[in-house]
Amino acid sequence: MSFIKTIISFLNDKQYLKLLAFSTSVIGLGTIMYRLLEKWDWIDCLYFSVVTLTTVGYGDISPKTTGGKLFTIFYIILGLGIILYFIEIIQLHYEDQKKNSPKSKL
Repeated sequence: MSFIKTIISFLNDKQYLKLLAFSTSVIGLGTIMYRLLEKWDWIDCLYFSVVTLTTVGYGDISPKTTGGKLFTIFYIILGLGIILYFIEIIQLHYEDQKKNSPKSKL
């Protein structure tokens, strides 16, 4: 099954859409909080939120304020599980679609 068909089938499922919305909200919360606490540009806030929750952690930017550091501690603890669950569900959905595609049954 093509990647595009997998994405479309993912987006047609309400449970997946709820998980996508929740994951996006978590990243959005981080983006807004870093903007308020660290006064970074919006793109830096979004970048740091995604890099932090996906555990990439390039280290090119980091919180400098006490509030930013404290928020990051709780953001990682709460957000990491949500993002990893989202990534796992995408992988499981992809595997299921691949297993059930007509080509794999030949």
